[in-house]
Amino acid sequence: MTTNLQATTTLHNGVEMPWFGLGVFKVEEGPSVIDAVKTAIKNGYRSIDTAAIYKNEEGVGQGIREGIKEAGISREDLFITSKVWNSDFGYETTLVAYEESLKKLGLEYLDLYLIHWPVEGKYKETWRALETVYKENRVKAIGVSNFHIHHLKDVLADAEIVPMVNQVEYHPSLTQKELQAFCKENKIQLEAWSPLMQGKLLEEPTLKEIAQTYNKSVAQIILRWDLQNEVVTIPKSINESRIVENASIFDFELSNEDMKRIDDLNKNERTGPDPDNFDF
Repeated sequence: MTTNLQATTTLHNGVEMPWFGLGVFKVEEGPSVIDAVKTAIKNGYRSIDTAAIYKNEEGVGQGIREGIKEAGISREDLFITSKVWNSDFGYETTLVAYEESLKKLGLEYLDLYLIHWPVEGKYKETWRALETVYKENRVKAIGVSNFHIHHLKDVLADAEIVPMVNQVEYHPSLTQKELQAFCKENKIQLEAWSPLMQGKLLEEPTLKEIAQTYNKSVAQIILRWDLQNEVVTIPKSINESRIVENASIFDFELSNEDMKRIDDLNKNERTGPDPDNFDF
């Protein structure tokens, strides 16, 4: 299992994806996002997750360029994810959107490209476009985001390529056990967005108690729980001490009992929209 920040999981096509990365949702374009990405790379992060709709791909790209230079590593050492936004869904428009993301990021390829939301009647054509980009060797891996089991089944019914990743809202208040089991069965790696429930879980009494036992922060306990559940996680922060703290989770292990206590906090409670009921 994961022993350090560069530890990876192997996706079903053989590509290695870091278990841990930096998310940049709601991080403002410009110095904020450039610095966050640079800081993460400097502190050993190798995975950065953005999306077209975040409108910060240019800053992320600049942070990557400056970060790899300062860290003395190469582009190939990083794992970069972006996502096609709902308004670009469809076969041709998705192909254009992919090029647009590459251009903004200043990259020649992405490591992972995701369908952002399961827009009804549109995501299958969009998936076909991702398969095309993948078959042309212009992206290392493709996947989906916010897909429930029935969305995945619908894609799998016609897909030539099984999605490698499903990135969903996942945290102790939303443990998604059935979805995780389905993904595992189909060799789809589950990835957590909003692992800390946008900070809402940091005062949860059980988590605080567990954190004290291990002499760790609540955030570290949750992120460690993600990893021990074999879920890739991408907490967001722009604060250097937090970026470092979030990643300091490889020097301890939660007991089975504490893992279960955290699992039992599930309330099926979301901080984001329900993938069966969104209007964007």
